[in-house]
Amino acid sequence: MALLDMEYLEKLEAYLTSGDLKFDFENGDEDKKFAILEFLEKLMDVAELADEQATKLIFKDGYLEMLSGVKPQK
Repeated sequence: MALLDMEYLEKLEAYLTSGDLKFDFENGDEDKKFAILEFLEKLMDVAELADEQATKLIFKDGYLEMLSGVKPQK
């Protein structure tokens, strides 16, 4: 799997929003429920890292200003 696999993220998004995850949790045995909760916890940890990295990338060296065409005020 490529590290920047948008198709996988879209499938994951659909799984989370479609109700399938909720169904799997509600109808799963204890092992399945634990696996789902463990997965979601890891996903939230990775999302926090992604947010931190995005912030650093966007604001490093005025990248946001470059994209928007706005020059920083001095």
